[in-house]
Amino acid sequence: MSLGDLNIITFGRCGVDIYPLAVGRSLAEVDTFGKFLGGSPTNVAVAAARLGDRPAVISGVGDDPFGAYVRTEMQRLGVDPRYVITDDDLSTPVTFCEIFPPDDFPLYFYRRPSAPDLQVSPEDLDLDAIREVPLFWFSGTGLSEEPSRAAHFTALEARGRTEHTVFDLDYRPMFWSSKDEAREQYREALKHTTVAVGNKEECEVAVGETEPERAADALLEAGVSVAIVKQGPKGVLGKTAEHRVEVPPNMIQVINGLGAGDSFGGSLCHGLLQGQNLETILTRCNAAGAIVTSRLECSTAMPTSEEIDLLISGGDPNQGKSIDQMLAAIRARGLEEQTA
Repeated sequence: MSLGDLNIITFGRCGVDIYPLAVGRSLAEVDTFGKFLGGSPTNVAVAAARLGDRPAVISGVGDDPFGAYVRTEMQRLGVDPRYVITDDDLSTPVTFCEIFPPDDFPLYFYRRPSAPDLQVSPEDLDLDAIREVPLFWFSGTGLSEEPSRAAHFTALEARGRTEHTVFDLDYRPMFWSSKDEAREQYREALKHTTVAVGNKEECEVAVGETEPERAADALLEAGVSVAIVKQGPKGVLGKTAEHRVEVPPNMIQVINGLGAGDSFGGSLCHGLLQGQNLETILTRCNAAGAIVTSRLECSTAMPTSEEIDLLISGGDPNQGKSIDQMLAAIRARGLEEQTA
């Protein structure tokens, strides 16, 4: 299949996020929910599309209504679903969350016995497109299970460490039998990677270091060209062989921290493709992530370039909207979709 005008392909999870339309309450107490497109590599693609890029996702869904929703919502949000397979035996995964600002956002994954995105096999891949696409993004979760693991390494070997091969370390303990198993697969994947991005805990899995400077250096020693270490409230550190950049966080009211990393990732993809310098990239990535934390949802909360500019300049990308106003807008959108 022809690559066409795509400039990004991400590989990994997709599914449906079910978010409570209430803040500070457990799922046992919540009565109303919103339905959103989810899965980290898919949200990264959505974030990049919001900035004007043309992404597609390699993933999988079940032959069920949620699978149909995922495909339709991808297209609505500017993501090409051409590489999304349909699994006849497994259900489209669903993820629930709870929202306890400013820093507690439990996730509940319904992906058993497996998920369709982990059933993508080497035979499902368009290797010509993977070789040719300007930016290829993959996440650590996709390495956790076969046949997805084999498919990832087939894709990476075909790509041959081409520029802008980005590894989102994305370590989720519930998907692995042990940290040692994850470390073995991460170290192999780093051999094919030009850009690595993760938080301190994910760097510990990948290269055995949590201290940001040492973690970035270890990633560079593993062969990547750009190492990016997220430091939480201390901002983000980026290093290459020639440059070191540290960017402070943005001060913003946090409503839901989920999706911030995906927004960061979409902005990272965009900045790399635009040839921005590392400081500009990370400044905009931080702002993009911060904006999503100030909103309830993930995929539909991804910012535009203008909103990123506004936050960097000291403005309010939410135009003073309260959480109640945001919830009302989500409810109204849901009613519009039901009556459309």
